[in-house]
Amino acid sequence: MDAPLLQVLGCRQAYHKEASADLVVLEDVNLSLREGEIVALLGRSGSGKSTLLRIVSGLLQPTAGQVTWRGIPVNGPTEGIAMVFQSFALFPWLTVQENVELGLEARGVSRVEREKRADDALDLIGLGGFASAYPKELSGGMQQRVGLARALVVYPDLLLMDEPFSALDVLTAETLRTDLIDLWADGKLPVKSVLMVTHNIEEAVLMCDRILVFSSNPGRVASELTVPFPHPRNRLDPAFRQMVDDIYALMTRRAPVEPKTAAPPLHPLAMPLERVGINLMAGLMEALAAPPYDGRADLPALAAPLHYEVDDLLPLGETLQLLRFAVLEEGDIYLTDKGRAFVQADVDGRRTLFAETLRAHVPLANMIRQVLEERWNHRASAVRFRDELEDHMSPDYAADTLRTVIGWGRYAELFSYDEEAEQFNLDDLE
Repeated sequence: MDAPLLQVLGCRQAYHKEASADLVVLEDVNLSLREGEIVALLGRSGSGKSTLLRIVSGLLQPTAGQVTWRGIPVNGPTEGIAMVFQSFALFPWLTVQENVELGLEARGVSRVEREKRADDALDLIGLGGFASAYPKELSGGMQQRVGLARALVVYPDLLLMDEPFSALDVLTAETLRTDLIDLWADGKLPVKSVLMVTHNIEEAVLMCDRILVFSSNPGRVASELTVPFPHPRNRLDPAFRQMVDDIYALMTRRAPVEPKTAAPPLHPLAMPLERVGINLMAGLMEALAAPPYDGRADLPALAAPLHYEVDDLLPLGETLQLLRFAVLEEGDIYLTDKGRAFVQADVDGRRTLFAETLRAHVPLANMIRQVLEERWNHRASAVRFRDELEDHMSPDYAADTLRTVIGWGRYAELFSYDEEAEQFNLDDLE
C-alpha cells in the first residue's frame, strides 16, 4: 500500500488561560490521508474541525503532536497544499482574474503562465468569460467558485475545504457540490486528495470516501466510517438514507459511564448553553407533537422538511433534552410528558412551566434568581455572573451562556435585565 500523503499524529491544541485550566480544543487526534480520497471531518461547531484544518495547512502550530506531509513535518504553509475557506475571502478591488492569480504571483510565476493557468481554472469551474468582473458583480456561488479556482490554479496535491458551501443558499450549494464531485469523478480536478470540514451529514455521505466523526470538548476522532457507494450517489437510495440515519444516531449517542472510573461531577456552572431561542424550541415541540410524528421522529426525516442541518437540529434537540422537554435516543427525538404539556398549555401555562424547568435544571438561572431575591435592592450586575462562568469555560462560551440565560429568564419572568446597565433585577416584574 502506498504511503499516506498526510499524517496527523497525536495532535493536541490548547490555549492558555491565566485564571484557570487551559482550554483544550483538540486532544490526541490521529488521521491519515491517501491519494485518491475525499475525507470529511464531520462534527458539531466547536469540535475543533476548522482548527485541525488550519494545523494541517501549516497556518497554525499544534501544542503537541506532529503533522507530516509526504513524510516531512509541516512547519508553516507547505507546497502542494491549498485551502478554500468558508468565507469567499476575495479582494474586492481586484478582478476575478487578478484574485485567481494572486497565489501564482506570490510564487514568482511569469505573467503569461499566470494568465493561462487562471483561464484554465476559471473555465474548469464554470466561470469562463467572467475574468474581468469584480467580486461585487458576482453571486455568492460565483464568488465561491473564484475561491475554488484560486486554490486549484497552484495545482495542489491536497485541497483543504473549510465548510465551503455553508455560506451559500441551498440550491447554489447543491449545484456547486455536484459540479465539484463530477469534476473529481471524471478525473478533471487537478488534485490528488481532498480533506473537507463539514457539519452537514448528507453532504459528507454524498461527497466523501471516508468520514471522521468528531466529538467535542475537547475535539477528537470518535468514529471513522467508510462510505461504500460509488459516484454518482442517490440521496433517495435506502442504503444512503440508512447511513445518514446511522450517523445521526452515532452523533446523538451518549457514551456509557462506568461507576468505578467516572470522573468527578462538574461544577454546576460548568455547563455551556447553546444560543437556542424560545420560539425555536416551541416550534420544534409543536412540529413533533403534530402528525405525522405524533411525539416521536427520526432526526434525518425531521431535518429535511424543516431545512435543518446537524448544527441546527442537534443543539436544539439537546437543549430540549436538558430542559426535560424531549429525549434524544439513537438518532430519534421524542417528547416527554413535560414537552407534551408545554405544547398543550396556553401562553401563561407555557411561561410557568418554563420557569419551573429553568429553576430545576439550569443552575445559572436559579442562581441569578436566588441572588436577586436575597439582595435588598433585588439587583445584581451581569459581570459578577460572567466572571464566575469564566472560571469554568472560555470567555466566548461564558458570554453565549449568559446571553442564553438572559433570554430564557426574561421569557419565564424569573428576572428582568437592563441592557444598558448590564444588570439583572426583579423590579420590572412587579
